[in-house]
Amino acid sequence: MKAIAYSNPGAPEVLQLQEVARPVPKDHEVLIRIRATTVSAGDCEARRSKAPGAFWPLRPRQAGVVILGQELAGEVKAVGRRVARFRKGDQIIAWTGLRLGTYTEYTCLPEGGVLFPRPANMTYEEATTIPVGGLDAVYLLRKAEIQPGERVLINGAGGSMGTYAVQIANYFGAEVTGVDSTTKLDMLRSIGADHVVDYTRGDFLQSGETYDVIFDVVGNASLSDILERLRPGGRYATAVPQISQLLRGQWATWTSGKKIIIWIPRTVGRHAQDFAFLKELIEAGSVKAIVDKCFLLQQAAEAHRYIEGGHKQGYVVLTMT
Repeated sequence: MKAIAYSNPGAPEVLQLQEVARPVPKDHEVLIRIRATTVSAGDCEARRSKAPGAFWPLRPRQAGVVILGQELAGEVKAVGRRVARFRKGDQIIAWTGLRLGTYTEYTCLPEGGVLFPRPANMTYEEATTIPVGGLDAVYLLRKAEIQPGERVLINGAGGSMGTYAVQIANYFGAEVTGVDSTTKLDMLRSIGADHVVDYTRGDFLQSGETYDVIFDVVGNASLSDILERLRPGGRYATAVPQISQLLRGQWATWTSGKKIIIWIPRTVGRHAQDFAFLKELIEAGSVKAIVDKCFLLQQAAEAHRYIEGGHKQGYVVLTMT
């Protein structure tokens, strides 16, 4: 089967189309024909080896190479003899976690993992955006317990998780402010942002405005500055927690009454609850995937260059022919 892989970190050109062995499902696994996968900023960081060096040996390898990618949408092509949850022909979405390996045509995943049916009104290219960005946005914003009329600011609103967050906060009845670059502001208004802030022209933390909830996808502001911009009883939800936030989170809650909500690994059951909620919103037309560009699998290096240009709106997707 075809895969995009690399042996050593570097520029996008290290990503090469290669032939690798097609996996065979074990007893509790399903073989998935991948139709689409996302390309994320995290993939680009991993390719450049910007992740902590200690984790490099843990990156999944096949035949001596690394295959990136965590989200997929595709079709079940075969099942292990003890699989009960899926059958051949099912159209699904999935998250591979630390296994990575979605820049390819086929993968095997355990049936008990984060695998769910593809929403009926989504293409494969749209549905592959759900397992990480969509479900993480749902998880964090539901924990923030947004109430109608509350003021919610989303830092990094024009990216993958951010575009889901804008729409979900809007669904909850919030007054939504989206922060991102100039070229993304019209798109943010079109998906429900009541106000937009161009970070290239000013720092939202210096505006004097306060919010009930700040949802952070970027992680470029200090915790003390964030807390100053929260109203009494406010909540700070972050998808990119820093070590200092982990250490100070409980103390900040005790002393200020402001809650810090961080992304943490969660059970498949919690993923299932969040998926059921998001699927209902998607199929009702209340939330949609924002797909900026699609590239063919063999154009993965070009997709990485596009993301590193800093102007993508929503998602970039690789499709398989």
